[in-house]
Amino acid sequence: MDAPMIDTRELAAKIRTQPNTIEGWRLQGVGPRFIKCGRLVRYRIEDVEAWLEEQTRTSTSEV
Repeated sequence: MDAPMIDTRELAAKIRTQPNTIEGWRLQGVGPRFIKCGRLVRYRIEDVEAWLEEQTRTSTSEV
């Protein structure tokens, strides 16, 4: 499994938000899929890209 991965800080920088926002999303189950290895949390780039695609909207009234 050699998929490129990033950590919470890198993900936050990528989408221009704070790491604690990402952590909150993890707790709520609304952010991108993640991998937990002991205390380490990592995100596969492909999972992040898929999640971002799912967030794409054409109107603010869309759920």
